Amino acid sequence: MLTDPDIASVAMAVGEPSRAAMLVALLEGPPLAAQELARRAGVSAQTASSHLARLVEARFLTSRAQGRQRLFQLAGPEVVTLLEALAVLAPRTPTHLVTDGRGATALREARTCYDHLAGRLGIRVTDFLLEREFLRLQGDAFQVTRTGDTWLRDFGISLDGLRAGRRPLTRACLDWSERRPHLAGALGAALTKRFFERGWLTRLRGTRAVRLTERGQVALRGEWGMSMAERGPASWTPEP
Repeated sequence: MLTDPDIASVAMAVGEPSRAAMLVALLEGPPLAAQELARRAGVSAQTASSHLARLVEARFLTSRAQGRQRLFQLAGPEVVTLLEALAVLAPRTPTHLVTDGRGATALREARTCYDHLAGRLGIRVTDFLLEREFLRLQGDAFQVTRTGDTWLRDFGISLDGLRAGRRPLTRACLDWSERRPHLAGALGAALTKRFFERGWLTRLRGTRAVRLTERGQVALRGEWGMSMAERGPASWTPEP
């Protein structure tokens, strides 16, 4: 018997401001203790414990013991996708996402969206692949062209192996800070992995922010011929 998804229960779990603040704090990436999440949400330890229990029950969070503390983290990529999508629609208010302006700048410049590249750098890489016609945007996904297949193979990525998996090869993930789509899916994750393997990216400790290394800057400008100039904001509507 078919049933409708219970969207209301999801909305109720996320919609409480203190729980939302905790989820956004965890969107940075690393697990956090209940005490830190209480501080981020501006609530007492007892109130935080109740909210965290609700989020675990709703399968937004998982937890594990570490010494005398219990650490909480987002339950998986589906939760990250949901929160990023909500961030695109949400009005701009003073953020709980990071604790200082430098952190906010770093996340907007380059970060991992679970396992693929996002932020301004993620958008630039996606634009490069589209401009070179290695990818074409079709609806809510990207199509790899024949030229792109060859180029990716030369870069060390086998599409046959990615297609054999259960995960979609490509997906257009709407970037919450740039409000434009960046490349996600198995290919987005594989490209990001190759960036790390080649030493083009380094992680900023305690956050999902990443930094393009000097080697990465040289490679993108030289090997790829990619412009690193920042583009102006643009709206995006999926094609039918």
